Amino acid sequence: MCRLYAMRANEPTRVECSLVHAQNALMQQSQGDAEGLQHSHGWGVADYSDTLPMIEKQTWAAWHGEHFRKRAARIYARTVVAHVRQATVGAIAIENTHPFAHGRWIFAHNGSIQKFAEVRDRMIDHIDPDLRNDIRGATDSEHIFYFLLTMHLHHPERPLMETVGRGLRRIIQWSEAVNPLEPAGLNIVLTDGEQLVGSRYNRTLWHLVRNEVTVCGICGKKHVQHDIGEDYRAIEIASEPISGENWNAFANGVVYSIDKDYRFEIKPIPESSALQEDWKATA
Repeated sequence: MCRLYAMRANEPTRVECSLVHAQNALMQQSQGDAEGLQHSHGWGVADYSDTLPMIEKQTWAAWHGEHFRKRAARIYARTVVAHVRQATVGAIAIENTHPFAHGRWIFAHNGSIQKFAEVRDRMIDHIDPDLRNDIRGATDSEHIFYFLLTMHLHHPERPLMETVGRGLRRIIQWSEAVNPLEPAGLNIVLTDGEQLVGSRYNRTLWHLVRNEVTVCGICGKKHVQHDIGEDYRAIEIASEPISGENWNAFANGVVYSIDKDYRFEIKPIPESSALQEDWKATA
């Protein structure tokens, strides 16, 4: 179990209220989520400066000290990913703390794969050897990240949303084969700063779409320096509703995409019959 947050906007946007000050900000969720669980085993925040992500990660709780607050206050970006961890697979260590990064790519995961050591035995040979060597930690999450990057590397012509959907279906198949009684939890976020793709599978997930600039009900200020005459568009994704605004729940078993033109799309995770080509390509 973890809690995650992501934001994509067509203008640099402040997210301090969503991360720190809102009624159910990510920092509040780390101290106690809707089920009363703490997520105190580390935190990480990533945003993009030019083409490369800027990441800060720590192994203590987000509400301890001022580090998380100060990091959140500095963010003014078009793409943001944040995560608070409750360790399930892998020890409390910086190499097991989300978000994970490879070049431009950022990845975070809420959920877990039961009996992951056995699932890993099936997954590892399908991860490109060069990417496999970059795995630093022991989490199921980091392995999922590099598996999905491998699929994208093998099929760069394919829409990223389709690649992620096919990859998640394969992970679900592996998990069900190893442990049919305990379904995997696979809420993920994957982005290169220009496109953002994610999923909801067996964990709660919500979204909020903004089509205009408004004054924030928390801080009393606008979160963007909006140029008059330009359309503003932003999509926030979170494990739980952050504020009292009109957040909408994702259906279970879906992938979603926010593309370079800020179009927001949601589709079901594909069925297993769509994977035959991929089995041949990566076997």
